[in-house]
Amino acid sequence: MKARLYTKYNNEIRPAMMKDRGYSNVHQVPKLEKVVLNMGVSASLEKSAMDEAVRDLTLISGRKPVVTKSRMAIANFKLRQGQAVGCFVTLRREAMYEFVDRLTSTALPCVRDFRGISPRSFDGRGNYSLGVSDQTIFPEVEIEKVKRQQGLDITFVTSATSDDEARDLLTRLGMPFSAPPATAAAAH
Repeated sequence: MKARLYTKYNNEIRPAMMKDRGYSNVHQVPKLEKVVLNMGVSASLEKSAMDEAVRDLTLISGRKPVVTKSRMAIANFKLRQGQAVGCFVTLRREAMYEFVDRLTSTALPCVRDFRGISPRSFDGRGNYSLGVSDQTIFPEVEIEKVKRQQGLDITFVTSATSDDEARDLLTRLGMPFSAPPATAAAAH
């Protein structure tokens, strides 16, 4: 069975974007290509910190993360070559749409004093990055088993050629962007 958000994209979002933006071909319509979840872990913490990060990221994504290791030793950071420093998961197709649906419908509304996500985190090529400061906003993570608060980076890679197209796509997919701040010139 296809993900609910994927069905919505094919049946509602894609035809609406073709009509609104004047695309002549269905392949011109921007789409979500992949979602990358990344958790960095401080090398100064004990070894169990990496195991907990892998466990939490596995629960959040439904996939086993890849553990990243340092490429070189840096004495000032007490970092050895080959030491585990983080983990990441790349989600595509059904798993990606399931995750985006869970993020927008259950996880982000759990953030305290949530007023929307920043619309300024686009990279200029149609990709969007979002930082989550606490992994416990996801209902899959059991709060009783969490020993330390761990941050998470989420990157949405789209086929859009501009930030405006990507913002339109993500808004239609349900991303709750906050209103852009009013400029001083508009206030006068």
